[in-house]
Amino acid sequence: MRVKRLRLATAVVCTAFVALAACSAEGVKDAVTPEAAKDPITLSPNVAEKARDVKVDTLVQIRADDGVLTKASLRTADGKQTIGGQLTDTSWTATERLEPGTTYSLSATGTGDDGTSGTVRRSFTTQKLTLAQQTYPSVAPLKGETVGVGMPVIVTFDLPVKDRALFEKHMVVTTDKDVTGSWTWFSDRVAHFRPETFWPARTEVRVHLSLNSLPAGSGVYGQQDQDVKFHVGAQVVSTVDVAKHQLRYTVDGRAEKTIPVTTGDNSHRTREGIKVIMEKFSSIDMDAATTGVDSEDPGYYNIKDVRWAMRLTNSGEFLHSAPWSVGAQGNANVSHGCTGMSPANAQWLYQHSRRGDVVKYVGSPRSLEDRNGWTDWNVPWSTWTEGSALEVPPTSDTA
Repeated sequence: MRVKRLRLATAVVCTAFVALAACSAEGVKDAVTPEAAKDPITLSPNVAEKARDVKVDTLVQIRADDGVLTKASLRTADGKQTIGGQLTDTSWTATERLEPGTTYSLSATGTGDDGTSGTVRRSFTTQKLTLAQQTYPSVAPLKGETVGVGMPVIVTFDLPVKDRALFEKHMVVTTDKDVTGSWTWFSDRVAHFRPETFWPARTEVRVHLSLNSLPAGSGVYGQQDQDVKFHVGAQVVSTVDVAKHQLRYTVDGRAEKTIPVTTGDNSHRTREGIKVIMEKFSSIDMDAATTGVDSEDPGYYNIKDVRWAMRLTNSGEFLHSAPWSVGAQGNANVSHGCTGMSPANAQWLYQHSRRGDVVKYVGSPRSLEDRNGWTDWNVPWSTWTEGSALEVPPTSDTA
């Protein structure tokens, strides 16, 4: 009986050992691999701490690795100017270039993949520029001005622009109507923008020049951005028939008034072509010397206080009051090239005209010279677009 009991105990132990071994094997299947360690955020600006002579055309940028960029700021050290920027999870890029000779403070904050916060700060100073290294853009029309349908957008630079293509890309014209237009460069200092045809009447136009600190070439940079909004009024077109001695004034295609006039005599023919009113003077002194006529010339004149004068050409053609030639108005051409009319008619026309209104001259044997005034509308559209600095010139956008 003792022997049998011993064998039974041994069997129980063996069974228990096998069960334990099976349980351990199943436990191996449930084991978890340890998670990899996460990294803190790395913030990398494209300007170094205490950097000097940073180029003014730099667009400051910060890149974030191993985390999310949450905020960034760039301002002048005196706190007077803040530069905006575009923020994403992985970067911040300034939307404006920098001012010359200015110290800036840059800061950015983000959260790393490891959950910790990170911050970077930079202080840097930009290159100094003299006025001889900065070109200033003047714009016509003026901000808020109402102009005629023939008014070109004129940008005049006080220093040459060598990289015209780069500048033109940053000279944007938008309208509230569907308008196709293009820039053309008259020189490295002057650019004009005009639509393919006259501006639609009552159009709102915005000219945005993003040129500040943009490299113009030869060490010169743009001096200032410009944002000019102007309004195009009614379609006012006057047609002067030189042979018939009359001016026909129309508004939006409707004839409003016919005025008898006199134009240039046989020795001083008034030029034929499409002209645009450039300037208005309620009174002006007209000296022939300003048009190249010597004071000893038999055709020289110097008339004081000429009323209701509107300039049409650089060479000195005006619409104006001419009380001395009323007898010839409507009958003969007796002027030195200007279009004269009675004081009452000249005043009426002056009061019903604005800069940019179109004046077409027909019936003259003398042609208008290119760029003798705002002669843009005498240039075929295909030729006009060839004056763009871009291979495919931009058209104005609908605002």
